[in-house]
Amino acid sequence: MIRNLSNWVIRVADDWLRPIYEEMKNVLSAKTLLHIDETTAQVLNRSDGKKAQSNAYNWVFRTVPTEGPVIILFHHALTRSREVLKEYLMDFQGTVICDGYSAYDKLSNIQFANCWSHVRRYWLKVESANGRKGLAYCNQLYELERRFKGLPPKQRQKMRWKYARKIIRKFFKWLEKSPFYGKNALATATEYTLNRKHALKAFLYNGQIEIDNNPAENAIRPSVVGRKNWLFSVSEACARANAICLSLVETAKANGIDFYQYLVKLFTDLPNLSIYQQPELLKDYMPWSEKIQVACGKNLAA
Repeated sequence: MIRNLSNWVIRVADDWLRPIYEEMKNVLSAKTLLHIDETTAQVLNRSDGKKAQSNAYNWVFRTVPTEGPVIILFHHALTRSREVLKEYLMDFQGTVICDGYSAYDKLSNIQFANCWSHVRRYWLKVESANGRKGLAYCNQLYELERRFKGLPPKQRQKMRWKYARKIIRKFFKWLEKSPFYGKNALATATEYTLNRKHALKAFLYNGQIEIDNNPAENAIRPSVVGRKNWLFSVSEACARANAICLSLVETAKANGIDFYQYLVKLFTDLPNLSIYQQPELLKDYMPWSEKIQVACGKNLAA
């Protein structure tokens, strides 16, 4: 019975939910800012010949609210390599907000903004006066961000340039003159911060860019929590179906849609439409479309 249920989910995800997913991906690719993160996801029967204990990955791609309705897409891959990003972001040109993982680098037509939350975590591990000093610089930046929260992007950028830029300049000047070398926590925090100097400054130049990648980390949490329940995917087809379903669930939630009602609407309407011959019909079935908002919005009863 469980096997049959899995096969049903794979079938409907591929036949009726994938077109919705692909249309959302088209919209996402036209944006200029994306948050990206990744986490492990085990697959038992792998096509690359590796053992079931080897890590596979779920990647998450999240748009920013200042560029329209929020889209949250998951993507399954057997690796964590740069090639995954190259393929998925083939049509994207803009800025990626991410952590310091090396795969987020050297992609054509893409700039990178690194995450100050990761920097702060490194300095939290340094148990010394210098560690507290580095942490204080990070905390000053976050205090400013709390003050600037809610400001229009242009105004936020102006305030960051006036206040945050001075703190960052002092922080990096201190690190560049420091004798913090070796394999200790202080040296590691210093090296991590200095190696990402350019990308850590990106948020100063664009008020739409967040200071950290927390939106992506929050977006990927359902996958992290979920794997404690489902543990693994038997096949890559299962993992892909899971990514599609998670994408629709999280994007629907982000746009105020009752996901159950959304599924009912999709499975009722799509089989009776020529969506493969007329893909433009799918625009009316995006979670943010007026048609879906009216039919499936959580506040409809009110």
